[in-house]
Amino acid sequence: MIKRYLPFVIVGLIALLSIAGGAVLYHAKRLPAPSAPKQISLKEGTEGGHIRGPADAPVTLEEFGDYECHPCGSLAAPLNQLEHDYRPRLRMIFRNFPLVTHLHARDAARAAEAAVLQGRFWEMHDLLYKEQSAWSRATDARALFSAYAGTLGLDLARFEKDRDGDQVKERIAADEKRASALGVKTTPSIFINNQPVPPGGLHPFALRATVDAATKPAATP
Repeated sequence: MIKRYLPFVIVGLIALLSIAGGAVLYHAKRLPAPSAPKQISLKEGTEGGHIRGPADAPVTLEEFGDYECHPCGSLAAPLNQLEHDYRPRLRMIFRNFPLVTHLHARDAARAAEAAVLQGRFWEMHDLLYKEQSAWSRATDARALFSAYAGTLGLDLARFEKDRDGDQVKERIAADEKRASALGVKTTPSIFINNQPVPPGGLHPFALRATVDAATKPAATP
């Protein structure tokens, strides 16, 4: 008798497993909608730049970067890792320095600064470097920047208005003014505790060694 009904039992179990699997996949695809972006002003903070880390950190690393600069893109992830590893002893500052030799660099900087106004600067900063090889070769990079803004959950109409607005232009101009005062000519240019890092010291391992040495307390005589 059991053998007679066994095929029907097996078919029933397979059907139940299929329904359960479909339900799991359905719920997995229903990701929560992005929360409303934070509304902030570029006027926040008197120092300018984009800062991560406490004001009283013993070491400040200040970077002047260009989103279309390949060495800058190569350093983006190592710098993020440095900030993570040396927190809270390290304070990071990023400033725009788009080079005129790079076709889309200024538009990329504007996209990042427009994201500031909706509280997504670092997300846009990281995404621009991650996707550098795509948008730097595109004929219409601005369209890709808008797509990235949508990916980050930004208000697209506001983003596109803000990136060509005066606030964004003034913020980039302020970064360039500081770069000029420090004699910055190229990217990436990095200063650690206001001291310029020589080109040979820009390798991730060399930067880590410099930051590590700077975070250690001076030896007492």
